[in-house]
Amino acid sequence: MYYIIVALSVFIAAVAQMLLKKGAMMPHTSIVREYLNPWVIGGYLIMGISLLVNVFAMSHGVKVKEVSIIESLSYLFVPLLSLLLFKEKMTARKIISILIIITGITIFFY
Repeated sequence: MYYIIVALSVFIAAVAQMLLKKGAMMPHTSIVREYLNPWVIGGYLIMGISLLVNVFAMSHGVKVKEVSIIESLSYLFVPLLSLLLFKEKMTARKIISILIIITGITIFFY
């Protein structure tokens, strides 16, 4: 159960990265507005929620080593979200790389 919570935390962090990218892509009138716009602030708030979810899972017995392994799922979540939201290209090389990473994680975890 708590491992699923950690995976959810990784997904939440990936969503936060998408918000940060959206904020970075927008034109800004000043450097202050570049870092203090709703997209960036929202991204950092959601990243904070991800952190709290991780702490919650670790306080219920999930080991730091296991959290680190599960957090590698970001290599899957971020490219998929960027493909869906920003239409970034997913090349065969990226797909193979992601599959190798996920295979390595699976072998290491089990």
